[in-house]
Amino acid sequence: MPTPQDEFSPAVFEQLRRLQEKYAADSQDLAAYLEGLYYADYVNYWDYIGLDTLLSLQRPLTKIPDERIFIMYHQITELYFKLCLCEYEQIGQLQEPTVQELVLRLGRINRYFENLIDSFDVMVDGMDKQQFLKFRMSLMPASGFQSVQYRMIEIASTNIDNLLDKEKRRLLGEAAAHDELMGCIYWKAGATVEETGAKALTLVQFEEKYTHQLIAHAAEYHERNVWSVIQRLPAEERANPRLLRQLKQLDVNVNVNWPLMHFKSAVRYLERHPTSLAATGGTNWKKYLPPKFQRRIFYPQIWTEQELEDWGKSWVESILEEAVRA
Repeated sequence: MPTPQDEFSPAVFEQLRRLQEKYAADSQDLAAYLEGLYYADYVNYWDYIGLDTLLSLQRPLTKIPDERIFIMYHQITELYFKLCLCEYEQIGQLQEPTVQELVLRLGRINRYFENLIDSFDVMVDGMDKQQFLKFRMSLMPASGFQSVQYRMIEIASTNIDNLLDKEKRRLLGEAAAHDELMGCIYWKAGATVEETGAKALTLVQFEEKYTHQLIAHAAEYHERNVWSVIQRLPAEERANPRLLRQLKQLDVNVNVNWPLMHFKSAVRYLERHPTSLAATGGTNWKKYLPPKFQRRIFYPQIWTEQELEDWGKSWVESILEEAVRA
């Protein structure tokens, strides 16, 4: 009488044995799962990545051709942000982190941001200026300011104190709760009406949709943000040159280079217009985007006093000079 070993190759028999162990551990019937394979179709590329759905998600509000470029680039950006958040999640789960794993995951985040930064010419030079100035009016009050994933990245990168308006933080005191701290987070000042100081509709909408989610995210990453995880390393490993290099690069990528690409785009499309157009969301972009004004720094402990003092100055000046020459 033939045995299972006679009916199957050793490789197939070993896989069946492993599957049996897996399903038996959960009191499941392997035979029932194998029967299901009779009816399951083969996986194909377009269904696996949801290609038809993905390509149907570009829904321009106008018939102006370059609006599609604008939509697709922002969708690509959000996918990269999601890749970053996958890494932040895994960093936050490290109870006994190692320098090697932190360097690996921070390096991935930096590569994602560098890809975005390098590709931003799609926004700066890849659209016809006159087409942009026409279709942008149909986008109000939507704004890239409303990217919740970018806010989640900031919160997962550093202690919340580094994202707060310093004077408001001082007034709250040391015993302030997380929801109170979120009330004085820096970006709230970036979507105010310059003449009155009132919240722009862009910010009102954003807060209505995401406030509770962001408060929960901040609470979750209170002891899981990158800086908190690094404090779990032995003291001598926190000064590892490879780790410090990745931290500094992350600080520069998120807080200098990425905002400056938006600043460069705003200068390209808005500042040189005769009436110096406002952003679609009503954000006071001239004060909000340049890092030398925001001076938002994730890891002030690893920079010199001179580097902190000069934060973003030369970058902004070079962008302005480039825009004037364009």
